[in-house]
Amino acid sequence: MLAGYAMGVCEQYAESTEEAEEMAQEGFVKLFKNMHRFETDRHEDLLSSLKGWFKRILINTCIDQYRKNKRNALSHLKPEALEIQEYSEATPIDRLSYKELLQAVRLLSPGYRQVFNLFVLEGMSHEEISRQLGISVGTSKSNLAKAREKMKKILTHLTRIKTYV
Repeated sequence: MLAGYAMGVCEQYAESTEEAEEMAQEGFVKLFKNMHRFETDRHEDLLSSLKGWFKRILINTCIDQYRKNKRNALSHLKPEALEIQEYSEATPIDRLSYKELLQAVRLLSPGYRQVFNLFVLEGMSHEEISRQLGISVGTSKSNLAKAREKMKKILTHLTRIKTYV
């Protein structure tokens, strides 16, 4: 029931589908190990509350994976060729698929991607991000600004390619 949900969350942080699957699996292990902590009698909408709690577990799992990769200095992002498909929508931005948007986010360096995802997708403040990732607030703000600039360049490039296809 939660597998698709878990993959959706983890794909935002992973560099590959395989990595997202590993993170999701680790998240499920943590969920089941700590299920006794989830207080079912305190929640009116049990499924929504469980999803929210599970999302927090998944995000923390992804952050742990990021830290592990950063510490080991083994993960270097290798941009893959972007898949280009023809679309009939009127505007170039409409021609970008969800998959292509995810690929664009994956093209960000791991540090920029983490801050971008936590700020833009999760709605965390720079103070929360700095505590979560163990970086300064200034670094969080700087990484977000650089991530936005890089995303702008990537999306501009993608929309230009799609315009000519």
